[in-house]
Amino acid sequence: MLITTIITLIVVGVLLWLVNNKLPMDGTIKTIINVVVIIAVVLWLLRSFGVVNL
Repeated sequence: MLITTIITLIVVGVLLWLVNNKLPMDGTIKTIINVVVIIAVVLWLLRSFGVVNL
């Protein structure tokens, strides 16, 4: 489970890096995407480790 979590975090980080550096978008849209992805990842981590039951 820990290896899967680490691989998922690496994939999400690379995808965020690609969105931020390679896609021509307005800065506010990139910020919104970053915030939504970070909140989703934090909630996923809390749920997968059993801290929060949603």
